[in-house]
Amino acid sequence: MKTPLLFLIFNLIFLNCFSQTEPEPPYKRFPTIPPLKLLLTDSATIFTEKDLKKNQQVFVILFNPECEHCQKETEELIDNIDEFKKIQIVMSTTLPFDKMKIFYEKNELGRFKNITVGQDKYYLLPTFFRISNLPFLAFYDKKGKLIDVFEGALPVKKVIEKFEH
Repeated sequence: MKTPLLFLIFNLIFLNCFSQTEPEPPYKRFPTIPPLKLLLTDSATIFTEKDLKKNQQVFVILFNPECEHCQKETEELIDNIDEFKKIQIVMSTTLPFDKMKIFYEKNELGRFKNITVGQDKYYLLPTFFRISNLPFLAFYDKKGKLIDVFEGALPVKKVIEKFEH
């Protein structure tokens, strides 16, 4: 009688230990603009969340310069840049600096005052958002509050709709 009871108790404890749910990702617990520490394309300047313009919506894009979906998302963004005049765009990658710089120059992103591109060499954003797909898109209102996130490419029309709420 003792053995089956002990076996049952042991199994209940064992199952309980392994059925714990994973905690929410940080962006859900802290729905504000995350800490940024991006090395900009000049290879000397560090861009942080304090460098963002006040009272302006922010569009954060985590990307891989070699990702086809990321490239297409960027092309569509550039083709519709007039739709983003009042939105700050922060593009972040964890890939090596030289790959980011090639992507930046190829797309001529320096000509857009509202686009900032940088290398997240400390992997702050992938951890904060707990991403699994690229591009990863995060939308923030004028007060820095999270509107929504999206994993994968999203047509520009849908991106703009996120900011219109």
